[in-house]
Formats: sequence, C-alpha cells, structure tokens
Amino acid sequence: MDDDLTPSTGLQHWARQYRQFAAQECPNDPLYVALCLIVADSPELLALMAHVRAQQQARPNLLLAALHERVLAGVPHALAAYYPSVGGERAPDAELSDALHRFVRAERPRLLEHLRLRSTQTNEIGRCAVLWPALSAIAAQTARQDLALFDFGCSAGLNLGVDAYRYAYGHFQLGAPAAPERPTVACQWRSAAEPPRTPWRLQARLGVDLAPVDVQDEAAVRWLRACLWPHDRARARRLDQALAQARAARHPVQQADQGLLRLAEWLEALPAGVQPVLFNSWVLAYFDAPALAAHRAEVEGLMHRHGLLWLSAETADLRPAGLALPPAPEGESADSATLWTLQWAEQGHLRQRALAWSHAHGHWLHSLDGMG
Repeated sequence: MDDDLTPSTGLQHWARQYRQFAAQECPNDPLYVALCLIVADSPELLALMAHVRAQQQARPNLLLAALHERVLAGVPHALAAYYPSVGGERAPDAELSDALHRFVRAERPRLLEHLRLRSTQTNEIGRCAVLWPALSAIAAQTARQDLALFDFGCSAGLNLGVDAYRYAYGHFQLGAPAAPERPTVACQWRSAAEPPRTPWRLQARLGVDLAPVDVQDEAAVRWLRACLWPHDRARARRLDQALAQARAARHPVQQADQGLLRLAEWLEALPAGVQPVLFNSWVLAYFDAPALAAHRAEVEGLMHRHGLLWLSAETADLRPAGLALPPAPEGESADSATLWTLQWAEQGHLRQRALAWSHAHGHWLHSLDGMG
C-alpha cells in the first residue's frame, strides 16, 4: 500500500483494484469474479492487503492465489465446494461470502504468511506459442540457427522447454512432434501470413528468478497450481505435463538477486557463433521507475558488448522508449494485450521493432514485422 494512503483511502483503493480485476482480468472465471466482488465489499478482507511485503506484489491475484493454495492443500472447509480445481461443482451463491470470511479467519496465519513471503509466479507455457515463432524470427534476422535462451524471471523455468512443446495455430502446427504426454498449446493465429519456418536450436539455456520454483518440491509446485484460475482444467493439465517435462529435462534454473550480473557471466561463457537471447514476460511491471531505468541501461550495455538480443513480452506502456505503438488487433485493447518487442545493437546504435501482439496467456497471436 502507498505510504501516503490513510487506512480509509487504502481500503477504497483496494476495493477499486478488486472490482477492476474482476472486470478486466478474470471475467471468464465466475468464482474469481464473485470472490473479488466480495473482497471489494469487505473491509475485513481488504485489510489483508496491508500485509503484502513487496509493493510490486500488491495485486489482487496474490490473495486469490493464497486462498487457492490453502484449498489445494486439502483444508477441509465448505469453501472448497466452489473450487473446480478440487472437484467442487457449486456455483457462486449467497452463501459464498460467509464461507469465504470463515475460511479466512480459520486460515489467517497461513494466508498472511503467503501475502508476506510469496509472489505470483509465471507458469503459463501458453506464451511459448509466441516465443517459438519469435525465436524463429530471430534466427531469420541474425542468420544464426544456434541460439542461447536466458529467461529472466523464469519462475519454474517452464519457458526453457519451448522446443519440447507442440503448438496448434488452427490451420498449421509448429514445435515438437505430437505425443500423448507432450503439452499442446492451442493459439489462434490472427495474421494472413504464416510465421517464418527458419530452423533454430537451443545450444544453451538458463533461467533466473528471485524466488525460483523447484519442480521437484510438491509444496512449491502447489503454489504454481494455485496461481492458475480454478475453473481452467485444460490449463492445469497442460501445467502438469510441462512440469513432468521439466523434471525430466532438468534445465538449469538458479536463484539470483542480481539477475543481470548472472546474465553477464553467462554471456562470457557462451561458445562462439551462438546468438544469445534475453527473454522476459510480464516481469518489468514489478520494477519501480528507477530500478527499471537501471535495468534497461544495463541490458543496453550487454547488447552492445555481447551482441545480445532482448526479447520482451510486456504491457504496451513498457515497450522500448521511442518505439511507436503499433495498432492493436481488431477487437482487442492495447491496455490488456501483451506486446512482444525485440531490441539489439547494430553499428553502435540501438535498434528495436515490435514483433507481435498476443493474449497474456497466449490464447491468440497477431504477428507484426518479421513474424508473418
């Protein structure tokens, strides 16, 4: 909560945030819509947000994930009947508010622990449906098929397995061959031209995160599942398949308080001829303005010194400075879609272009320059 907010204005602020989240972020999950509106009307529940330790994590979905984790942990309570993720079939009704308040009071110590210590984790391999053709576009641009992928803010490192998943775009497919237990990501391709088919392969990969998820730790994995919407069982199935693949592949994922320092070390060790790619998705929003400016300056230096390419999938307002905002696809808002951008250094100058718009979870993709 902002330091200049009084308790009263702080509650009003959070009430607005939860109503906005219900309307814009989770309108297709009736349980989360109902929970957000209940929280928005309850000073008792809104006050929980004062316990969030990191300002950057002060978002409605952190409390939603904390509640979901306790349900997934098997806490016996009437609230579980509303959660499809544990077999609940009860639709939101007049008794949900009382059930939620009683659940929060019973689980308050663990919920506060989550709010103080946890962060919402990226676990959506749907974005790989955009990452795969983006890497193909990079291979085409650089004329290098050997790539190295550095995932900044990688959570459990599931994006590092981008070459092990299958992608169905409607009238064509890309990625690894179909297999019974291989995750298949459905993505609506909203462009006339198909993406470049330039082959590429990952010769090196590394993920770093402030608090990486150990895919071998069931409690940690439960938090990943808790960050999913409870009604989306297909997405949960895909997460389980991606976790199984990650356990088998053991791609390197490291904890790093200074992720760019680790990136610099990694770049120094790469073999000659390999094109390094820094990738981040829905990470930059967690930086405050001074930290973001410093981050960008450091990455720019690495681009000039090491030929690094920076692939970024963030909200449009976090696009590179000086990059004109491309028109959003018809029927979509630039405020809610993800803009994929590419930056690189060339002859002493920083270059940039917009590659694609996409749904935040990769449900659709509208390619721009160089991707179709």
